[in-house]
Amino acid sequence: MNIAYSPCPNDTFVFHAWAHGLVPGAPELNVTYADIDITNHLAVRAEGPEVLKISYAALPWVLSEYALLPCGGALGRGCGPLVLTSGRMESASEPSVLSGRRVAVPSERSTAYLLFRLWAAQQVPGGVGEIVVMPFHEIMPAVRDGKVDAGLVIHEARFTYPSYGLSLLTDLGSWWESDTGLPIPLGAIIAKRSLDLEAIANWTRASVEYAWANPEESQQYVLRHAQEMSSEVAKAHIDLYVNEFTANLGEDGYGAVTALLTRAAQEGLVPEVDLSALRFRR
Repeated sequence: MNIAYSPCPNDTFVFHAWAHGLVPGAPELNVTYADIDITNHLAVRAEGPEVLKISYAALPWVLSEYALLPCGGALGRGCGPLVLTSGRMESASEPSVLSGRRVAVPSERSTAYLLFRLWAAQQVPGGVGEIVVMPFHEIMPAVRDGKVDAGLVIHEARFTYPSYGLSLLTDLGSWWESDTGLPIPLGAIIAKRSLDLEAIANWTRASVEYAWANPEESQQYVLRHAQEMSSEVAKAHIDLYVNEFTANLGEDGYGAVTALLTRAAQEGLVPEVDLSALRFRR
């Protein structure tokens, strides 16, 4: 079975057991490791992988061919994207500083980007200027070096941005949680609707549960694919993004996805979604 997910610690931790033949009855995986912007685009291709990790923000474009699995993804609290600036910008603590500025983002079909646009619509008079898409690991150096005025960052950047001399303008997760009371829907696991979705969900959940029960077994695999990340940062990353919602979206998880996609559609950022299609029928 072909699968695509990122080399980030949460994904390699979640899928370690399945990728290494440790989930009874699960088919062998042919894994493609790719940045979220790449997997978002893989999902819209006719020959896309059977299973893959994408941003929740990309769901509206793929729900006709792919189903959202109720496990394996990344949602949570206190784990939202950050907007960072350098010390060169005046009044760098005020959202209005982004008016007309160049902002680097990891993908225009990412939850981070949707949250940023929803926040900016409220907080940035006249809106931001140019949006520049680049791989997420290049964003902080670009802000530091003055290639862009601000950067939208995800994942382990929460722990490492001070080492680049950058300042936090806003935590979009905190804004979202205070505004909605819901967790932040970041990454989704999807599978082609033509497959046995319940079986794939069960194998995915079994892989998650194996990882939790045997955390030391996945460490080498996780660190091999992490991008110059210490074991301490990788563990903090996993602890933050692999949680109760990874095992089961539950009502709060589905509520968060519904709220995000409904708000984004109202702002014209994504196509309107048939909300009933978010849950596959067993």
